[in-house]
Amino acid sequence: MNRLVDGEWRTDVSGYSNDDGEFERQETTFRDRVEDDPDARFQPEAGRYHLYVSYACPWAHRTLLVRSLKGLEDAVSVDVVDPYRDDGGWQFTPERERCTPDTVNGSDYLREVYQAADPDANCRVTVPVLWDKQEETIVNNESKEILRMLDTEFDGVSASDASGGSSDGHGESDGPAEQDVDLYPEGYREEVDRIIDDIYDPINNGVYRAGFASSQEAYDRAVDDLFDALDHWDEVLADQRYLAGDRLTEADVCMFTTLVRFDNVYHTHFKCNVKAVHEYEHLWPYLRDLYQTPGVAETVDMDHIKEHYYTTHPDVNPKRLVARGPDLDFAAEHDRDDLPGSLPTELLPLA
Repeated sequence: MNRLVDGEWRTDVSGYSNDDGEFERQETTFRDRVEDDPDARFQPEAGRYHLYVSYACPWAHRTLLVRSLKGLEDAVSVDVVDPYRDDGGWQFTPERERCTPDTVNGSDYLREVYQAADPDANCRVTVPVLWDKQEETIVNNESKEILRMLDTEFDGVSASDASGGSSDGHGESDGPAEQDVDLYPEGYREEVDRIIDDIYDPINNGVYRAGFASSQEAYDRAVDDLFDALDHWDEVLADQRYLAGDRLTEADVCMFTTLVRFDNVYHTHFKCNVKAVHEYEHLWPYLRDLYQTPGVAETVDMDHIKEHYYTTHPDVNPKRLVARGPDLDFAAEHDRDDLPGSLPTELLPLA
């Protein structure tokens, strides 16, 4: 495992598993917040903040998805790293399709952004990263907190106030143009927080617990937890359109970025092969429903996803062969709109 140690890049740090063979995810380091408060150090302003992401990473994908659904593409700029991560860590390779240069700091590697924020950093170099152009530092690199900030703290920010356009390197988005979408609505917040916590360990992190387990016992525990949870949510979704009921929320964002990768990557690469998502009666149409929500599909890049996972984990896939299938039709009809609940007006497809 590679990381910064006292600001120096090291490639000889011990790996992901503990003594029992269980995958252990390290805590993120930068935990400041953007707040819509006149006394806050980091206040929401169009053009001030920048996201560093990978299309391959489900945690970074969460933040891209909220940015799109909230119509913040022109207010919060984005750079995209190469899907392949070698011993140098996440790299900027603008010559590759849908990758960009570091348009803010001019770095060759994402670790240089971390070093610019903290020359003595002791941490893994992960995406997403929320960068403040004004103070020239990292605000936060915890995906759950970044998506919440984008969802709740930027409602007063007008995209038209931002200078310049989107810097995501692949044209205009088809997402909503306004910031009226509320993914953390009053009356749902306690339930949304509960669901996000409930799906994190068995599902979002569970695929990693299975994939990076170094003992049979640890793998079996992870797989049991994962498919017990998937079975549970498949039952829940039989009678309601979204995880929290009749509203699209942050909980669905957090579930989507795992499910959309599942059959193409986690099922094979991480040995989560008890069942595929497309074999579930309700999870599969639920996934298609989310994918077809305006502003979602353009945040998915399956080529980046597959290249990253199959080529970046030599301990799991030493030959770095990329599995070809399955060929899934995310655009197929889903009939989920027959269930109670509907999309916010801003997200309804144009007639």
